[in-house]
Amino acid sequence: MTWTIPSTVEPEVLSSPKVNSRLSTLFRGRTADPRWVRPSLLALLVATAALYFIGLGSSGWANAFYSAAVQAGSTSWKAFFYGSSDAANSITVDKPPASLWVMALSVKIFGLHSWSILAPQALEGVGSVALLYATVRRWFSPGAALLSGAVLALTPVATLMFRFNNPDALLVLLLVAGAYATVRAVETASTRWLVFAGFLVGSGFLVKMLQAFLVVPAFALVYLLAAPTRPMRRIRQLLLAGLAMLVSAGWWVAIVELVPARDRPYIGGSQHNSVLELIFGYNGFGRITGNETGSVGGGGTQGSQWGATGWSRLFGSEMGGQISWLIPAALALLVAMLWLGRRAGRTDRTRAAFLLWGGWLLVTGLVFSFMQGIVHPYYTVALAPAIAALVGMGTAGLWARRRNPTAMAILAAVTAGTAIWSYVLLDRSADWNPWLRGMILVVGLMAAVLLLLTPWLGRHLSALIASVALVAALAGPTAYSIQTAATAHTGAIPSAGPTVQGGGFGAGGRGGGPGGGQFRGQAPGGQNGGNPPQFGNRQGGGATSQQGLGDGTTGQGGGGGGMSGLLGAATPSATLVKELEQNASSYTWVAATTGANNAAGYQLTTNLPVMPIGGFNGTDPSPTLSQFEQYVSSGQIHYYIASSGMGQQAGSSSGSTTGTIASWVASHFTATTVGGVTIYDLTQPTSGASS
Repeated sequence: MTWTIPSTVEPEVLSSPKVNSRLSTLFRGRTADPRWVRPSLLALLVATAALYFIGLGSSGWANAFYSAAVQAGSTSWKAFFYGSSDAANSITVDKPPASLWVMALSVKIFGLHSWSILAPQALEGVGSVALLYATVRRWFSPGAALLSGAVLALTPVATLMFRFNNPDALLVLLLVAGAYATVRAVETASTRWLVFAGFLVGSGFLVKMLQAFLVVPAFALVYLLAAPTRPMRRIRQLLLAGLAMLVSAGWWVAIVELVPARDRPYIGGSQHNSVLELIFGYNGFGRITGNETGSVGGGGTQGSQWGATGWSRLFGSEMGGQISWLIPAALALLVAMLWLGRRAGRTDRTRAAFLLWGGWLLVTGLVFSFMQGIVHPYYTVALAPAIAALVGMGTAGLWARRRNPTAMAILAAVTAGTAIWSYVLLDRSADWNPWLRGMILVVGLMAAVLLLLTPWLGRHLSALIASVALVAALAGPTAYSIQTAATAHTGAIPSAGPTVQGGGFGAGGRGGGPGGGQFRGQAPGGQNGGNPPQFGNRQGGGATSQQGLGDGTTGQGGGGGGMSGLLGAATPSATLVKELEQNASSYTWVAATTGANNAAGYQLTTNLPVMPIGGFNGTDPSPTLSQFEQYVSSGQIHYYIASSGMGQQAGSSSGSTTGTIASWVASHFTATTVGGVTIYDLTQPTSGASS
């Protein structure tokens, strides 16, 4: 049996301008669309905006590591270009700066506050939903496109990341735009659109480096297979698109590599001040093999500390509630639609669409499942567009054949499986709305049974049954998304949804350091820092607690130590802020401290440059002890703020100079306590000591 869904591309230009005014076009969309389509799309986008914007400021600085870099970029164009952690350009963040550029421009326009930092991500989320709708709509029905957009909007990890300031939001937007350009290219074998797709994917590289390229196999395969032109022309076009991708990804890299090291900040995340090392090491193949020199988990065999790898990883306690609600449905629909369209012609658009989104899901999903290096649950937002498109297209495709019992049997099985899997995921948070999982299971199974009868039921009753089935399928992720939007999230490793039974650090969970918190901080002079630092979130809903640290400060996800743990910033006391601001214009850095997150809390509070020794992990050899001594000797750093968090211990264990610098400071300067924090005035060496 040959099964293809008719796919047409209606004219973009209205055929009857006198009849169809601009106002009607706004609300109706394409000329052939029913009247309900455009209002439904606008309602979807407004609801998505409400979900992503309401209460946005409650997360404060969210990920203070990136917020500090945004603050720096908003005051220094050099810091803006390189993505520096501080306006004095001591070191960059460990990612390319594209996402920071968007946020820094927002801060330049609207001022430094939570909304100006987080609003760009929410807009990127609304844009991603709109683009996904437009992409699916070109080849499928309005219902398929609307369902795809709704699934993306309601995916819990998408709600989280489109309300947060990690780079993933912009990456998703660019990759969905790349899929749209690929679809346009396939329609007419357009070189222009294909090159544009390559440009968009390359731009995604400037957001999260090699992760952006995970969609390339699917995009290239679909064009090579389905574009309506001769083979050699398809190959030449793909080569041009590849060139565009390399240029758009490589121009910033080339500039950074060509600028002498003395004239730019240190490249955070690398051990030899090299952006190429960052691309292919810490942020590249090291994520696959686990050999990530400078990582908080170490290199070589330490990859096991990021959770068990394998087929079940996306469905486990760490990632399951973030992304996996509709993965089984998406995979089942992918297989069913490819099988039913197996005899279609080469240029069949239905098959091409399923290959595009299915390839995206499979390649990215397999990499996330088996990578041995650093991986966190929020990375899975990159899967959300593919899952959403497959669910929308597949559901609409089967529903279009609802008079066929086989089609309804497949759809019923998918509905029942989704309800059962939702029950399992919700049962992992047994105390959170316990009635919900039972309701979803009962309603979902009943809807599945009734779907089997739709070939013999009337249109209106069949539509009601289908609506009930959709509600049952989306109720779980919707509840998780609403809970996520209603909860403040801070720190470096946020998670969507309520507390999950069995959720630990693993793949970036809610508590404990790698190996059960094996790292213990050490204060200058060798004193034990006490409690191990805490990673990620401390309480349900992915919110990071504001915990008192016994030093006059509160930490965002902090742990033991003078100010906060490795992955959390903090708010210093008013007394300490006043001390740091005193005569601040006389210094390049008002203070230096171990770890970029630790430094971020001081920098965001004072709006002044603070040197993050060792970068994000406290493990980067920046600055060296010799460089630090020169900065102190020339009067460029006012204070050193002692840190007894994990960063210092991690740094010394990987050959970094953070511990050496701390010991040197302790032996040459006098410690004082200000606002409960130990600081050293680097302009006042102890008697007999030379700085």
